[in-house]
This record gives sequence, structure tokens and C-alpha cells, in this order.
Amino acid sequence: MNILFDNRQGELDLSEQLEKFLGKVVSYTLEKEGINPNAEVSISFVNNTEIHHLNLTYRGVDKPTDVLSFPQYEGFDEVQQLDCLGDIVISIEKAQEQAVDYGHSFEREMAYLTVHSLYHLLGYDHDTEENTKKMREKEEEVLQALGIIRE
Repeated sequence: MNILFDNRQGELDLSEQLEKFLGKVVSYTLEKEGINPNAEVSISFVNNTEIHHLNLTYRGVDKPTDVLSFPQYEGFDEVQQLDCLGDIVISIEKAQEQAVDYGHSFEREMAYLTVHSLYHLLGYDHDTEENTKKMREKEEEVLQALGIIRE
């Protein structure tokens, strides 16, 4: 698994330990889903200003969000063999806010946002109640298996 990290924000110093932790989350999730072990995914860390701009540009939503996913394929059959799954963009500011709001650690929030975005890269969505339930179950399975629980 090739995971490229790109820190484009200056609000928070991110540790090498956080990157290793998120790398473990990515590797486990993709292995669990039977994805090409040589696949590549990029994770960019940005601030609210940058994610707001991206959200407006690519989704037409004029506000910051917590995470965006940019898949590099058309369908799930393709994704299992791809060399590049796509890009994940996480707002560090939003992750910090949400960790406080939800009463858990920053690391747990970053893990959740990473898993959530990975499932978007794999073609899952929360566009219906049924799809939301399926996606949430998969996310929780990964977090529980890795011992990443709400504190």
C-alpha cells in the first residue's frame, strides 16, 4: 500500500506518529475490502479556507466541510485492480472541532474521517438511508477491529 501524505496547513503540527496511525487505518481498510495491495491513495491535510474553496469548486457547496474524496475510477469492479484509488482531503480545523463536539480524541476523529473517505473512494455513499446504514456499519467494523473507540 502506498500512502502519500501532503500537509498543506499550518494550524497544527502533525506528527509522524499520526501519519503511521492513519497508514495503519488505510492499510487495514483496503486489505479488508480486497483492494490491490499495491494501490496508492493520497491524504492531504488542509485548513478550513482551502477545503471551503474545494467544496465550492467541486460540489457547489459554499462552506467548509470535514473531508472530501476524489476517486480515480468509475465503478467498484475497476477499483479492486487500480493502482491509484484517489485522493482524500481532510480539514484539520474541522477534525479538531468535531473531536470536541463528539467528545472523543483528535486521533479517533482523524481515523473516522479517513475510513469514511476511503469508503467513498470505494464507491460507497450515504445518499439513501439503506446506503448510509451499510457505510456506517463498514466504518464501525474497521474502527472496532483496530480498537479505535469513542472515549
